[in-house]
Amino acid sequence: MSQSIHEFSVNTITGEQVSLSQYEGQVVLVVNTASQCGFTKQYAGLESLYKAHKDQGLAVLGFPCNQFGEQEKGDSDEISQFCELNFGVTFPLFEKIEVNGDNAAPLYNYLKDNARGILGSKRIKWNFTKFLVGKNGKVLKRYAPTTKPEAIAADIEKLL
Repeated sequence: MSQSIHEFSVNTITGEQVSLSQYEGQVVLVVNTASQCGFTKQYAGLESLYKAHKDQGLAVLGFPCNQFGEQEKGDSDEISQFCELNFGVTFPLFEKIEVNGDNAAPLYNYLKDNARGILGSKRIKWNFTKFLVGKNGKVLKRYAPTTKPEAIAADIEKLL
């Protein structure tokens, strides 16, 4: 069983496989995203958090997912262009994944096992569920989709 997110490899939105070990020593916020969601405007808040704290060691990692109301139908190029054009996203985006079910990405199974939702539920409820990960790669907290990125800033600042 994995001990930290640093043990996982994922594909960037351009298809390049990268190891999350490159984020060792950084505070990481992992988010499942979607371009056609009521919470999509959170991209702006996530980008603000990233810009404000990346020099102190914050990484924001966006994982597009089409499992909730089919709100992320585009391919990697479309998703990337949408995020850049509409929200000026500069934090890393990754290939579209599944976060629940038999085909859930191993990273997300690890996140869900280590930070459960309300009433101990593992299942991701919707887009823009956020996981805060410490510098050691261990999951510290899960935030609901309704939690705005700016509401997480104080938790992040304590860890930096």
